[in-house]
Amino acid sequence: MLYDPSAHEGLDDAPWDEERVLAALRTVVADAERAYDPSGRWPLHPLDAGEDDDDWSGVACGVYLGAAGMLWGIDRLVRAGAAATSIDLRAAGARLHEAYLARCHAPDEPMPSIWVGEAGVLLVAGLLAPDPTTADALLDVVRSNARHEALEILWGAPGTMLAAREMHRRTGDERWEKAWSESAATVLAEWHTDEELGCRLWTQIILGRPDRGLGAVHGFAGNVLSLAVGSDLLPDKARAEVVAGATRTAVATAVVENGLANWPTSVGRQAGGAGTRTQWCHGAPGIVGALSPLPREPELDALLLAGGELVWQAGPLVKGAGLCHGTAGNGLAFLSLFSRTGNEMWLDRARSFAMHALAQVERQRAAFGEGRFGLWTGDLGTALYAWQCIDGDPALPALSAW
Repeated sequence: MLYDPSAHEGLDDAPWDEERVLAALRTVVADAERAYDPSGRWPLHPLDAGEDDDDWSGVACGVYLGAAGMLWGIDRLVRAGAAATSIDLRAAGARLHEAYLARCHAPDEPMPSIWVGEAGVLLVAGLLAPDPTTADALLDVVRSNARHEALEILWGAPGTMLAAREMHRRTGDERWEKAWSESAATVLAEWHTDEELGCRLWTQIILGRPDRGLGAVHGFAGNVLSLAVGSDLLPDKARAEVVAGATRTAVATAVVENGLANWPTSVGRQAGGAGTRTQWCHGAPGIVGALSPLPREPELDALLLAGGELVWQAGPLVKGAGLCHGTAGNGLAFLSLFSRTGNEMWLDRARSFAMHALAQVERQRAAFGEGRFGLWTGDLGTALYAWQCIDGDPALPALSAW
């Protein structure tokens, strides 16, 4: 079996209900509003207590688990007319970077990361309270991160490339195209061929340890996503090399059995059985989603569909509802395949996971007596995913959908 059955649970049979989705996201936003501290932060949930916000400012202020992600998600729903809030989002955005810097005291802070550091904070601050000084500061951070040894989305240049791409989309300013291209050139130069496997891989240095990760957060797939969303900024030859190289690597590293496909967390590790991760950050869900923006091609199409079938057969995650390692994140793979193929079966499956994830949120709130605040682990990310299921939007919250 290519996944760990103990990590998954049976799918609820609740039918798709758009009104329930809208009511649930309004509840999530109202809950977030009640818990919001005027100082500009949310309380840390017991399930996220392993992240010590006294030692890591990215927890309190960042996109992944902190105020930047919460403010961005609420703003997105408010702009869409799906929710309302009394939080002064512009004022909160204007204070965000200053609050982040005030909390920086670890040796490696401020860190340039888009998810847990300064780049993400500045990007959200610039969205909520546009200011030339904020944009200039973000540009400096993106450029400073071009050669980060992590070589993955969480800390490295592939993550800050997403910030540059979004700023270029918003403004058309050529400085952002140049900054994206500088980082892309470095990332591509570090994409080396493994002669034994017959494909190209990146090596990440994370907390001093080398690894050749494959997943969406710490490896190959996330890097390809960053290159794919900015592919129009690449020369034709480089763009073709990304498509061909990504396809070869996806095929060479996949484990395929009986029409299903999964990937290990990194080269040399197993995919299947106890301990196998099948979630957005590691395994088929994130890899399917990250590679779906690539052009249609029979071999890649077949592999991504096999990965989607694996996610469906495995079922929702026991861990909970969230995006990074929960049911909603796995459902993003179905939205990606719906966008890629136009087959409404994938949208139906995404909606089934959405209803299950919303029920998980309700059960968890009842068990703990409080909501879970954080874009990528908490209730807001789940609500955003369910909302995207209304029209089948496959965008990744706070990565490619600012």
